[in-house]
Amino acid sequence: MPLRLGTTAAGLVTGYVTDALFGDPRTGHPVALFGTAAARLEHRLWADSKPRGAAYAALCTFSAVGLGVALQTATRRRPFARFLLTAASTWVVLGGRGLAAEGAEMARLLEAGDVPEARQRLSHLCARDATTLDSAELTRAATESIAENTSDAVVAPLFWGAVAGMPGLLGYRALNTLDAMVGYRSPRYRRFGWAAARADDMANLVPSRIGAALTALCAGARARESWKVWRRDGGRHPSPNAGQVEAAFAGALNIRLGGTNTYDGESETRSHLGNGHNPQPADLRRAVRLSRLVGLATVAIAAIAAPAVPWQRPGERRTGRPSAQLPAATSRRGVTS
Repeated sequence: MPLRLGTTAAGLVTGYVTDALFGDPRTGHPVALFGTAAARLEHRLWADSKPRGAAYAALCTFSAVGLGVALQTATRRRPFARFLLTAASTWVVLGGRGLAAEGAEMARLLEAGDVPEARQRLSHLCARDATTLDSAELTRAATESIAENTSDAVVAPLFWGAVAGMPGLLGYRALNTLDAMVGYRSPRYRRFGWAAARADDMANLVPSRIGAALTALCAGARARESWKVWRRDGGRHPSPNAGQVEAAFAGALNIRLGGTNTYDGESETRSHLGNGHNPQPADLRRAVRLSRLVGLATVAIAAIAAPAVPWQRPGERRTGRPSAQLPAATSRRGVTS
């Protein structure tokens, strides 16, 4: 346990390592439980209305934020408990190991030529209609999803954890889950899911650009090209955020992303990102490795940036023995922040 870090930073690092070693909890995943509760609330509140959708998004998100605030407040004078809860929260909201495992499995299926199974497996990464996709399109879809979800499932949770502790971790994951549930432009969700989708866009504005910059940083010999493609092509994507990391990945891997995608029977043609070749299964494996490097870089920065909440209780020295009472005018001196 990294005791030299503050409690929040130590919790973020420990949660990241736990996710990297064990992946998502196998039963009773809190995000799945939240999704079930959100689906039930949607059944009660749904209407083809932006205000109703905004109320739904606010109720779900602020419930998660409120839980985080309660946990943060309850552990204000209990640093070890705060560390444990921050680590647990980080573990359940991160998806780095699961993302890498899905990318590796897709690469294995595509290398083996098992297109039917790869079509079914793609649903674990994205909501794209894979019914008619061939091996090349499946590879592109999986590579784009690895890039986008590196930001959504790794960089953004750690960013918000560093900024706001447990409320940031839980609130971000709630909002991102809502976007995955209702943030579509389908007839049912075009209006009801509008608020959730826009709020998720706002929450990812900074993390997606941090993710793109870290992708370039982790690109090795292609760092300059990754940066160049990101700055040139990042804004060509329909999403204000997904294109940032996808473009950086395209430059880092010397591949070309973008094209025609189909969701719920509706097709959309997106601009190409990057100057390289169409991605192959080997490039998908390289994308997984790059995603892991970006995750490592992110958790290192998050640990440095997180507020340095001390381990000792107020009024204790680092030895744990109660300190002498000090006059009011000088009682704050020597207390580690």
